[in-house]
Amino acid sequence: MKKLFLTLAIFIGVTACKTNPFTGQKVLNFYGNKQIFPMAFAQYDQFLTENNVVENTTEAKMITRVGQRISSAAERWLTANGYPGYLKDYKWEYNLVKDETVNAWCMPGGKIVFYTGILPITQQETGVAVVMGHEVAHALADHGAQRMSAGTLQQLGAVAGNIAIQDPQKRNMFNQAYGLGSTLGIMLPFSRSHETEADRIGLQIMAIAGYNPDEGAELWKRMKAKSGGQAPPEFMSTHPSNDTRIANLANWAPAAKKEAAKFGVTSFQ
Repeated sequence: MKKLFLTLAIFIGVTACKTNPFTGQKVLNFYGNKQIFPMAFAQYDQFLTENNVVENTTEAKMITRVGQRISSAAERWLTANGYPGYLKDYKWEYNLVKDETVNAWCMPGGKIVFYTGILPITQQETGVAVVMGHEVAHALADHGAQRMSAGTLQQLGAVAGNIAIQDPQKRNMFNQAYGLGSTLGIMLPFSRSHETEADRIGLQIMAIAGYNPDEGAELWKRMKAKSGGQAPPEFMSTHPSNDTRIANLANWAPAAKKEAAKFGVTSFQ
């Protein structure tokens, strides 16, 4: 049985890879679009029925407009870089939900929600584009499927350890150490790397869509001010610290403008 689990884990780790078009790197992902997208779409529709969706207001229309511009820019980049048809299974949708939570999120396949609570931070359309670019990037890079894949491997490791260790006391010690070690040492860094990647990709595609990537660092300065500096240490968080994001976004903005220039975009909103 132990050999079975170890063989399965190795097989998955070696064979279940997909290329990230924006980085050229192989990533762990054994949940295909046809498997994960229908589940995500159903969950998204359920969420909308249970929450207060804002419709036909100036702000709601802005969310949709920005989302359409950025997803179109992503498709232009993908087509120009040898990935035509990459988005054929995506069904983009952008909704504003009345909720004071300062957040936005994206489900696999392009289902995006903005909460009204984040709008005072975004302040204007370019600020919305920063957040939208980040969320669209999560969808483009299959981050949801990657997290599910990593979670499955984490569970396999726990099961294999419990089968291998017969002594109850040692098994209990293993479970405690494995749970903490795999979370702090693997899962949280994995999540932070996704957030960093989405920041960088999002800045690039918002620039191609005609939005000023310099706004990225400015938005996160406002986010930091909103939080009052209260945040867990970065190594215990799913996200990079505000200071890390501000520095990264400021450093990446010139490269995003250069990428946009390849598509004839040299002035920004």
